[in-house]
Amino acid sequence: MRRSSLIWLGLALLFANAAAQTPGLTFKFKTINVAGAQSTGIYGINNAGTMVGSYVDSGGVRHGFELSGGKLTKIDDPKGTDTYCFGINKSGAIVGYYATSSHTAKAFLYQKGKFTNIGPAGATGSQALGINDSGAINGNFADSKGSHGFLLKGGKYATLNVPGSQGTLGGGINNAGTMTEVWLDGSFDSESSLYNGKKYTKINVPGEPNSDAAAINNVGDIVYSWEGTGDTYGGALRHAGKVYKFHVPKGDRTFGYGINDHNVIVGAYTDDNGVLNGFSATY
Repeated sequence: MRRSSLIWLGLALLFANAAAQTPGLTFKFKTINVAGAQSTGIYGINNAGTMVGSYVDSGGVRHGFELSGGKLTKIDDPKGTDTYCFGINKSGAIVGYYATSSHTAKAFLYQKGKFTNIGPAGATGSQALGINDSGAINGNFADSKGSHGFLLKGGKYATLNVPGSQGTLGGGINNAGTMTEVWLDGSFDSESSLYNGKKYTKINVPGEPNSDAAAINNVGDIVYSWEGTGDTYGGALRHAGKVYKFHVPKGDRTFGYGINDHNVIVGAYTDDNGVLNGFSATY
């Protein structure tokens, strides 16, 4: 479980100031790894710059974490194992999921020192992916009918199914309640839509067969991961109505996961050895 004292794991922060140029936009990258970890992923960031994610320690055990001001706090839900932290809001409330004893995913909310299981009644598995400053949560769950998105707001659940999808997988949510929703099409490729509570609008990365929209900030910027043909993977940013692809310099596969209102993106990439590393990037 989360410990009251900060755990000093000696973060390995690499300030290489690597920059990737795309037409009209520059991304400046920084690698962020937990020292001694086998792998690190950064999945969410709030406007204070506090990041959340997951890492695998030297013994092969996965942990969730919060990183604030260079200080790392381990976050492990005591009801299970393999904790992932995906989203954090202004007040520090964190959402994610853990593995139960039966090896199913269970969504959680962590706030004010307490872990709470979340997910619609009857769900056989659930993941919480995004939380806004009013505490509304976007996620997904599985039941006997398949995979669905959910919105938890004011203590009530709403089921989200993108019309025509083979399964809806959830995404991020901003303070206006606008959500990203990843879904599977008839070929089971991933597509992405923006949902304003009334209408789903497709927002795929142009030219790529698989688009996974993740977090959305309060000005409508969206961070993605995408998969192309020929085993190619990258990140993308939708900014001011345009989509910009990006890759971490000298990285192999790049994945975009979190974004805040101060032009900061977080995510993960694999290096030449196939090791997953966390990163932040400004644009």
